[in-house]
This record gives sequence, structure tokens and C-alpha cells, in this order.
Amino acid sequence: MPKPVVPEEKRRRRRPTKSGTVLSEELIVETALRMLREHGSAGLTARRLGLALDADPSTLYRYFRGMDDLTLAIGDALIGQALQGWRSTGEWRADLRSFGLRIHAAYLAHPQAALLTTNRVTGRAHELAADEAVLDVLRRAGFPLPDTVRIYHAFIDQTLAFAALDAASLALPSDSLHADEDMWRSTYAHLPATTHPRIAEAAPLLATRMLTSAYPTALEMLLDSAAARLEGIRG
Repeated sequence: MPKPVVPEEKRRRRRPTKSGTVLSEELIVETALRMLREHGSAGLTARRLGLALDADPSTLYRYFRGMDDLTLAIGDALIGQALQGWRSTGEWRADLRSFGLRIHAAYLAHPQAALLTTNRVTGRAHELAADEAVLDVLRRAGFPLPDTVRIYHAFIDQTLAFAALDAASLALPSDSLHADEDMWRSTYAHLPATTHPRIAEAAPLLATRMLTSAYPTALEMLLDSAAARLEGIRG
């Protein structure tokens, strides 16, 4: 059974660790992100996190109900990074574009953490704020509620799906990543037109395009579709 998380006011009365560090949820999440970046998901355990914080591993359960609860906090922190500095301008398409790119970039800055969290629903403050912002942008633009929910669903899932896909590539060992990238030049670029005419004609473009994320293109296509829908609604 999950352990009850200690209320915030009681946490503040805890003494610092042996090294003088005062623990907080934010510090634990920041340390977990660093450990994921350096060691991957297999390296993130309560014992190792406790060692990194110079604290007994059991202390972590004063802040989180378990490692899964910490995972949700990590995911929410990434969304919080995307929210920093973002403001709605009243131009719905520009707002969704900038917000989507911010979310995508925040996850790619922490690819190992992205692999753990892109498919989770945290229900935490930053996630709720992000969802509220997207829904508000769409409603203020004039989309009816059913269309708002449909576009919101596609926007969020598309953004997180590309974040997971691109993060998975970044999380590969460097040799594997470079081998995958080189495949477009070493194999696809040399296929004969007699057997693979479409690949052969597209090879120079594929060798460049396939080394970058398709998310900006997919995002523009989604926004184009939404804009066409809005134009139809307005008549």
C-alpha cells in the first residue's frame, strides 16, 4: 500500500542532510533528471537517488508515494519548463505553434526522462495549466466545444508522440545513432532507379530531411487542418 506523503509544513521542519542540503520536491526532481541524463532509467532507483542527495532513501517517501509518483513529478516538471515564458498572444495558430514547439523541445532536452513520461497523465499543476491553456486558445479562436476537444486531443498526442520518437533516437548509444543516420546516405542514396525509382529520385532530399524531426511539419499540417475547419465554421 502506498505510503502517505508528508504534508509540506512538516517537511520544512526536517533537518538538513549530513552535507547541509535541505531537501525539497523540486531538488529531488532536479536530481532525478540529472541521474536519468547520466545513467538512464535503469540508474534511477531510490537507493541511488538517496546517495546522490546524501539522504536516507526512505526520506524520499516523505515527498513521493513511490518511484512512480516521482516519475509523474518529473513529467510535470518537463511541462513546467515548456510553460516558462510562454504567453498567449491572441493569435491562436501562432500560440499553438509556439507552445507545441516548446513542449517538444523541453522533452528533447531530457530524452531519458521523456521516454519515461510522455505516455503518462500526471494530473499535476503544470500539466493542468498546459491543458487549460490549449483549450482556452482554441475556444477563444471560435472553435465549438466538440472541435476544440478533437483538435486538443490531436495536438497533445501528436506533440508527445513526436517527443517520444525523437527522444528515443537521442537516447540511443552514439554509435547506433550515427549508424542510423548514415543509413540514408550509405544505403538509400545508392539504390538504383531500376528497382526503387521513387526512393532514387527522393534520395538527396531524404538524406537531409530524415535527419531532422518531422514534428514541425506535422504540426503545421495539423494547424492547416484546424484553420480550414475554423474557416468552414465561420462560413
